[in-house]
Amino acid sequence: MTFTRGDRTEAWAALAGHYEAHGRDFDIREAFARDPGRFEALGFDAPGLYADLSKNRVDTATLHFLHDLAHECGVEARRDAMLRGDPINTTEGRAVLHTALRAPRGKGPFSHDVHQVLDAMLAYVEQVRDTAASGIRHVVNIGIGGSDLGPQMVIPALDAFVHPGITFHFVSNVDGHDIAPVLRRLKPSETLFVIASKTFTTQETMANAQVAKAWFEANGGTDIAKHFVATTTNVQAAAAFGITTTFGFWDWVGGRYSLWSAIGLPIALAIGGDHFRALLAGAHAMDRHFAETPAPKNLPLVLGLLDVWYRNFHGFTSRSVAPYHQGLRRFPAYLQQLEMESNGKRVDLDGELLPFGTSPVVWGEPGTNGQHAYFQMLHQGTDVIPVEFILVKHPTHGFSDLQTKLLANGLAQSQALMLGKTADEAATEKAPTASADLDRGVLSRHRSFPGNRPSTTFLIDQLNPHALGALIALYEHRVFVSGAIWGINSFDQWGVELGKALCNDLLPRLASGETKGLDGSTAGLLKRLRG
Repeated sequence: MTFTRGDRTEAWAALAGHYEAHGRDFDIREAFARDPGRFEALGFDAPGLYADLSKNRVDTATLHFLHDLAHECGVEARRDAMLRGDPINTTEGRAVLHTALRAPRGKGPFSHDVHQVLDAMLAYVEQVRDTAASGIRHVVNIGIGGSDLGPQMVIPALDAFVHPGITFHFVSNVDGHDIAPVLRRLKPSETLFVIASKTFTTQETMANAQVAKAWFEANGGTDIAKHFVATTTNVQAAAAFGITTTFGFWDWVGGRYSLWSAIGLPIALAIGGDHFRALLAGAHAMDRHFAETPAPKNLPLVLGLLDVWYRNFHGFTSRSVAPYHQGLRRFPAYLQQLEMESNGKRVDLDGELLPFGTSPVVWGEPGTNGQHAYFQMLHQGTDVIPVEFILVKHPTHGFSDLQTKLLANGLAQSQALMLGKTADEAATEKAPTASADLDRGVLSRHRSFPGNRPSTTFLIDQLNPHALGALIALYEHRVFVSGAIWGINSFDQWGVELGKALCNDLLPRLASGETKGLDGSTAGLLKRLRG
């Protein structure tokens, strides 16, 4: 099956003309003035959430051209190929079937294998969660990348559903400053270590696993088989380590899409089997939305197209994610891997250099913390940075006044980004902290905001497992869409490999001091580190 790269389509040329004629100077404020139905026209209902795209630099004409682009690029055909298990990860000859991990029994590829592992894992989960019998009070997940970011993001997000008698810890960095403070808080008899590595050879993970094992034995631990479990396909290596309980997954499960697999064991230990199945069900609902909803109201499709519009026509190089829910504090970090590892590519499927930009930089912090850190740049900086606000209507705490303030802040920030403030408006206001000696005109320019800065707002009724599953799947599919338009393989990560290879060369050099064949900078730094 062949697909057309976006810049080689007629729609791309049409979009370029549309951008010059209407997009470059598009003003969101004027668009609202022209169209009183803009909010309704650019509102999208999807499983678990509502999305308001009306504060973006698009109109129906822009979306029409973008949908033409998707059609010419064969996005829907490529989506269908992914869902049925075609090997769309061409550089590794693999299928891409994270959607199969959340499909109901009998409704997806490899269903028997998927549900056999899921059932066994959740049965084990209930044994551990019976803390009176298991004695487990702490769970330590040792992994890196997708084997860490997914569980580390989901568990605090679903804090209201987490087992009250178990504390969860995460160790990923090979820096000993990561694992040392965790171990100080533990007792071997109360701790379960989850070693998450598909191959059981990941350098950082196995180094930390060996430290954990040595600590366990040095502090009186006597039953490694009870206190260590592995999520891996290398059962033999896990057994050599002393682990007898393992849960596996398959080569069609990419690391950054793996929280739905056995890598989600810490999540299931935290929230229990029923809630873990609800997380899967929410993601599956979004899968069906992506697969079945007509293009004009297909939210992942529209978001992926909007990403292309901003990256390749407006030239916006980054996007900020601002979740107004403290539980989602690790969500921006999770999205960094999902998007930048997936679409941070410079060649297309045929290995040809791309003449356009691909993945934007994705970054952010939870509101209202971000407001007091980087929002200054969003409002008055020289770069236009689209922002995504995530607002949760019903909290799981009882502090209603705090929730009202939180939601008001989120709404106000998106409103301020769009409306801005002119120098004339600023001149009519009093500024108590301003210097009395400063010229009034100069001050008004300092206190003006250009506005017309785009944002999207996602509304979630309550952050429960089903809604969170849908939200994560939404971002997965939008990344797929933009990658398909760009004609790249969103499912390999060769850029991670070079640093690993060079590290393996440098490890013995740090011990021996040998610098032959090294560049001058690396040789000089190595000598200083040994000195």
